[in-house]
Amino acid sequence: MKVEYFDLKGKRALVSGGASGIGASIVEHLCEQGVEVYFFDIDKKEAQKLISKIKRKKHKIPTFHICNIKNIKKYKTLIQSIIKKKGAIDILVNNASNDQRHTLEEVTEKYWDERMAINLRHYFFATQAVKKSMIKNKGGSIINLGSVSWIRGAVMFPAYSTAKAAIYGLTKSLARDLGQHNIRINSIAPGSVATKRQTKLWLNPKFKKEILDKQCLKKQVLPEDVSRMVLYLASDVSSGCTKQNFTVDAGLI
Repeated sequence: MKVEYFDLKGKRALVSGGASGIGASIVEHLCEQGVEVYFFDIDKKEAQKLISKIKRKKHKIPTFHICNIKNIKKYKTLIQSIIKKKGAIDILVNNASNDQRHTLEEVTEKYWDERMAINLRHYFFATQAVKKSMIKNKGGSIINLGSVSWIRGAVMFPAYSTAKAAIYGLTKSLARDLGQHNIRINSIAPGSVATKRQTKLWLNPKFKKEILDKQCLKKQVLPEDVSRMVLYLASDVSSGCTKQNFTVDAGLI
């Protein structure tokens, strides 16, 4: 632990897509701070591996719920069940997404709708599901994971980039609606992050060199770089921050 956020201990957080990649790092970092974490994913195997890792480190143990966030009805029901049984949500981290590559010609109406469901739609409805409990709790922090892909005009995933651009707009719009209730909402735009999946599928030596050449900082961005920004925005240390986008890309854009 590099920094301890004393106000986070005992708070309650929800994290979507928390079994692997950036999401798993977010879950681990929140647990390290003593946060009561509930995370959602479809990958039961990776979720159990993460829980075992956190247990070994003797952090607060998170609770895993298997859920396909494309099924909004089930997702909202799970969130509302947690609120009913455990209490108000203090922190919502909308993280689940999929940056599967695709060309313009390959995209069908069905595929487009699926990309929006995976990368955008659940952000809105999870926020909708926690709103009342946050109002009752006199505040909260909602953190939306975006991307620098749409700002860069990155190729090979136009539907993904469109969804990520929309997250920026959604964040700014909802911040205005929720601010009167002391609910803060911000987004984080990661750059090229060396998750296990990225390294396996796309972050080959040639692409890595291309990214590093464009970055101001000549270091590989890691999941924990993003997680530390999540901790800052979850904590009251950032109590004056809302309606903002925080870029974590080592100066790529």
